Amino acid sequence: MAKGILGRKLGMTQIFSQEGLLIPVTVIEAGPCTVVQKKTMENDQYLAVQLGFGERRERLFNKPERGHFDKAKVKPLRYLREIRFDADDDFANLNVGDSVDVSIFDEGEKVDITSTSKGKGFQGSIKRHNQSRGPRTHGSHYHRGVGALNSVDPARVFKGRKLPGRMGGERVTIQNLEVVKVDQDRNLLLVKGSVPGVKGSLVIINDAVKA
Repeated sequence: MAKGILGRKLGMTQIFSQEGLLIPVTVIEAGPCTVVQKKTMENDQYLAVQLGFGERRERLFNKPERGHFDKAKVKPLRYLREIRFDADDDFANLNVGDSVDVSIFDEGEKVDITSTSKGKGFQGSIKRHNQSRGPRTHGSHYHRGVGALNSVDPARVFKGRKLPGRMGGERVTIQNLEVVKVDQDRNLLLVKGSVPGVKGSLVIINDAVKA
């Protein structure tokens, strides 16, 4: 069953299981999300719902954005993302204006979480690609450099060579994370392990593809 929700990463903490085991968890404020648009096979050739999440001052929305929300008769929301579903899923019964909250997930369920990883700026090949460094002594003049870029004959650097450059700030998906606890009263989702992104960043939570 395809389902999903938008949320905001609040940070990490730890809880104890009934057996006394310490579990590191990421706390996510998941929803409530509002259905702003519904995609159908007749109009769009695929099935999806567009969910809105988060508050933002209305004067910061431009005229086309305000018109999009006015058409759905919902208040303007900060983030808009699509969640695809199949014809026999529960999401097929959703209509524009409906609300989606954390109750769609159960404890022990596996989820996939997508977010934008932390940006680390320009980094060398050792940090960026986990390459090894050269010797520090015995007259070595090679320490943290890239090393040989290619053989002599091509006289150029091939595409795909692992070189220094911008690191992080990419769309990352972590699969098969376990939902440890669902707090419906506070719209919180506690997920085992770490989640990409900085505190306060948008996360997209879907049911696991490979569960």
